[in-house]
Amino acid sequence: MRSRILIVDGHSALFSWPEMAASHARNAAAARERMVKILTGLQDSSEWTVAVVFDGKGVKASSETEPGGIAVLYSRSGQTADSIIERLAAKYAPGHDVTIATNDRMERTTAEAFGCMSISIDQLRDEIQRSGDALRETLRRLG
Repeated sequence: MRSRILIVDGHSALFSWPEMAASHARNAAAARERMVKILTGLQDSSEWTVAVVFDGKGVKASSETEPGGIAVLYSRSGQTADSIIERLAAKYAPGHDVTIATNDRMERTTAEAFGCMSISIDQLRDEIQRSGDALRETLRRLG
């Protein structure tokens, strides 16, 4: 069975998710951190391997991954998260089931051209909810 990879357009998610957008307006770094925690929970409670890509954090491209955590990628100055997402899609689509989560129509079309699936941020939120519900049900049965 091919592994399942979920690549999330971080800022698309932040700005499309009302609670996150409000949080981002108050403290962008805290909102990104909260998004990473939510996506880590999704990875922990599902078959997804998750990466989130944010626009710029500095002069050079960077990534942060903690053991057991999700991949957190930042574009470098002058580069967009979209270009990183496209490179990841091109690299991983041939050998994995890759899904791109974004509300950017052009990005979704490009991802699909690489052979990836794409979902909206609302669909991502539904996936997070379903995964959390399934985990809670499993814990209830075991506990």
